[in-house]
Amino acid sequence: MFPVLYKTLPVNNLYEILTGKIVRLSTLLIVFIGVASCWPGEGSGVAGFRVALLTPGPISDQSWNASAFTGLMRIRDSLTAQTSHIQVKTPADFEENFRQYGASGYSLVIGHGFEFQDAAARVASSYPTTVFVTTGGETVRPNVAALSFAFDEPSFLAGMAAAAASKTGIIACVGGTELPPVKASFAAFVAGAQLMRPDVRVIVTYLGNWDDTGAGKEQALALIQRRVDVIFQNADAAGLGVFQAAREREGVLVIGSNTNQNTLAPASTIGSVVVDVPHAFLLVAKEVHAKTFTARVIRLGTRDNVVRWEPGPVFGQRVARAQQQRIDSVQTVMRSGSFTTPPSPSPR
Repeated sequence: MFPVLYKTLPVNNLYEILTGKIVRLSTLLIVFIGVASCWPGEGSGVAGFRVALLTPGPISDQSWNASAFTGLMRIRDSLTAQTSHIQVKTPADFEENFRQYGASGYSLVIGHGFEFQDAAARVASSYPTTVFVTTGGETVRPNVAALSFAFDEPSFLAGMAAAAASKTGIIACVGGTELPPVKASFAAFVAGAQLMRPDVRVIVTYLGNWDDTGAGKEQALALIQRRVDVIFQNADAAGLGVFQAAREREGVLVIGSNTNQNTLAPASTIGSVVVDVPHAFLLVAKEVHAKTFTARVIRLGTRDNVVRWEPGPVFGQRVARAQQQRIDSVQTVMRSGSFTTPPSPSPR
């Protein structure tokens, strides 16, 4: 079911609904809640451009899901859209909520993550007037598109920065689960690190979830015990635990992901791998709103100003000027659109 969304109704309308009789406030509230619970989402039953978002985690994560919700709000404000958001947990929820939004006549429904693509493909044909978009994957149908972010490009730069900043020569990646885009990002990180410093050691680990902040902190502390002094995290809410660990251990640095997380631990953050999800969402929403949308894999990278490496507060202190210039030169190639991530040896 969609969450209850509270609406304000004119007093006269409620008076009529209640058969013209004066009632106690408690009775009025019961009727109001009953009416509200029947609405399948904000804007349902109202003509106009309606956009829904499904996220696999909480929008309080200051990362992947938070950026998606910001994108939804940008669509709302830029296109005067009516919007709805639901956090979902299981593949069954993905499909159920896709179907409910499609049946309610939403113009655009976004499933935020690689894991949504199969559910979108299954339901799309039943709701041909609704456009379904997933972030990640390559599944395309007549009304299904995939946003593909070149997350590997800034991840490569992050690897270069991490290797340059490390004093022990041992760095690490901490992920939520082994989704293909995350694995590709970590592979690029390894390649960048080894380009900067061939003898660097990179440890890659996964938590098995995206929500457990405590597990993220425990994993980071375990890595620090192994002399890791730079950690690149891509674990959403669980990744906040990595920042907590870095704040508690002097000399340990962290790299943020998805949003600019440089302010979460300013004294310990050398940079963030940023995806401008709001900008990407608005690009697609404008197409759907203008009825110029065509189903395809929409690839967006450094050249499109959708992904970027954002140096953090201590970047200049821990990365030598000559190494900064090497990073800048690679980023210039990325902006030209001619960069190809070189293959990397397996992390060790």
